[in-house]
Amino acid sequence: MNELDVLHVFCGPGGHHGNALGVVRDGRTCPDEASRQALAAELGFSETVFVDDPERGVVDIHTPGLRLPFAGHPLVGVAWLLDLEVVNPPAGEVWARHDGEFTWITVRPEWAPPRRLQRYATAAEVDALPAPPPGEGWLYAWAWEDEAAGRVRARAFPRRDDGIAEDEATGAAALLLTAGLGRALNITQGRGSQILTAPAPDGMIEIGGRVRFAPHAAHRSH
Repeated sequence: MNELDVLHVFCGPGGHHGNALGVVRDGRTCPDEASRQALAAELGFSETVFVDDPERGVVDIHTPGLRLPFAGHPLVGVAWLLDLEVVNPPAGEVWARHDGEFTWITVRPEWAPPRRLQRYATAAEVDALPAPPPGEGWLYAWAWEDEAAGRVRARAFPRRDDGIAEDEATGAAALLLTAGLGRALNITQGRGSQILTAPAPDGMIEIGGRVRFAPHAAHRSH
């Protein structure tokens, strides 16, 4: 049996929206990659994270179709859930901090997998896109809502064959966009999720957001 916590990560103001995340606190219940991949596929969240060492923050991240060395929203979520100061995904050591209602991680842009970042002229054009838009490859569609204030409207489309037509909040894509623009951003993604970013020393970038337990799904046994 797996004790599963279901979180929403990068929630908007008031705690609504956010990207669903499954957290298996005891990774020993799924001891090998095949069993982890099968559970992630069954759950159908954009990512599920397995905690292998809660003291050192060692975690393993899976989408419904593949294992990831790094992903933003699972690391923010598990740092919040376990009150961690350090998280250790396969990509490397990630520092975390908790600031009021926001949990932040500091990461390297090169850890993020490649994404096509496509700028649109207006937020309305981003809103009007079908899910997913025609084409192939991971697409992060964005537009300025208020360029002077760093406010961005974005939507994310994995366009891979795993049942995820649109990703509600994508830390890795926000990381790449921040690195490309070289400035702090306040991103509204999906239905109303919020991702905050800020450049940090040595080329690092901070990503922050709110985390909440999913309604009626905080503790589930599988």
